[in-house]
Amino acid sequence: MNSVRVDKARLQNRMEAISAFGATAGGGVTRLALSDADKDARQQLSAWLKELDCEIHVDGMGNIFAVLPGKDRSLPPVMTGSHGDSQPLGGRFDGMLGVVAGVEVVSALREAGVTLLRDLVVADWTNEEGSRFTPGCSGSGVWAGKLAQQDMYALKDQQGLTLGGELARIGFRGDSSYFPRPVHAVFELHIEQGPVLEEKSIPIGIPQGIVCLRWYNVRVQGVPNHAGPTPMTSRHDAIYAFSLMAARIFEIARSSGQVVATVGEVHASPNSRNVIAGDVQFTIDVRGWDEAATDDVCQRIEAALAEAAQQAGCEVTPERIWQVSRVPFDQRLRGMVREAATNLGLPCLDMVSGASHDMIYIAQVAPGAMIFVPSMGGRSHAEVENTSWEDCAAGADVLLHCLMRAGNEPG
Repeated sequence: MNSVRVDKARLQNRMEAISAFGATAGGGVTRLALSDADKDARQQLSAWLKELDCEIHVDGMGNIFAVLPGKDRSLPPVMTGSHGDSQPLGGRFDGMLGVVAGVEVVSALREAGVTLLRDLVVADWTNEEGSRFTPGCSGSGVWAGKLAQQDMYALKDQQGLTLGGELARIGFRGDSSYFPRPVHAVFELHIEQGPVLEEKSIPIGIPQGIVCLRWYNVRVQGVPNHAGPTPMTSRHDAIYAFSLMAARIFEIARSSGQVVATVGEVHASPNSRNVIAGDVQFTIDVRGWDEAATDDVCQRIEAALAEAAQQAGCEVTPERIWQVSRVPFDQRLRGMVREAATNLGLPCLDMVSGASHDMIYIAQVAPGAMIFVPSMGGRSHAEVENTSWEDCAAGADVLLHCLMRAGNEPG
């Protein structure tokens, strides 16, 4: 069993093939959730897994569960997988590496003639990114019982299309009664999306867990007016108010030393060259491992928003639209990751995941752990996102050996 390995060339070929769906000129992908590109990638993944004699199930959220039967199907299965959707002008590896690595694990097991004691489930989760339908991790959140399916169906994109309607349009609003819970163990392979592993020349990261997360939608209301005749002292400029707010958000998070905050989307109205903006809507993303420190930053940001609005003569309305507590991973499974990496001669590093993943919900209802591989230049959510094929294969080998060990544990 210790001699079983993934096929690096096959893993690379599949990753390159799947990256054609939504490919961008800059070498990345735009494969938004439930877009045509997402549909095509889902169909390709399903075809590969069917060829490997997996059972394919699609639930009401469009989550795909490919099942490689084990020897004792009465036992709770082991699971792996990730997500296939991307950010706009995103990278090829974020999410999809974890799904394709699951396909490769199935291939390696079948090639070696290995049948696990437990079923192995490879999952492709719906709308992890939240870039088209907010909040993200919708599919895994519903599966874990943390989000309501009908609420997720009602989510709208910027064109007013609903998540439920788009699931139906692309043919992935499933009705399978298959429901893989309880789960014995879940492992997800993912790129780090940060610079730490590359800077330390370490191929495998073992996250302690996922940081807590707070999302805000903020609206700043001023008074639209002509850019020429209006004196500077008479303006209620929503963009000026926003600029004060954005600077304070950055400064507050930086001064905390352990919490990060990001202004991501910004929409100004009327967005005209010679009109003082009367309305700005923007988003804030706040994350940290320490819940109390994160909430302290949030409170300071909310106070700073009010102060900046008063200074600029505007009104501000912040709305916290999503809040998720930090999620520690299972210590026993983290130990499996460490042991597998050590046995394969791969140095590893304990760390924390600053990015959110489907495991933020999954690990609340099942024992879970993640395996990180380096991101070149620490870049992600961008077309330049890259990870060497050697590191991809190393991570997939660790994943394979974790699944073999957990998948052969008796009831």
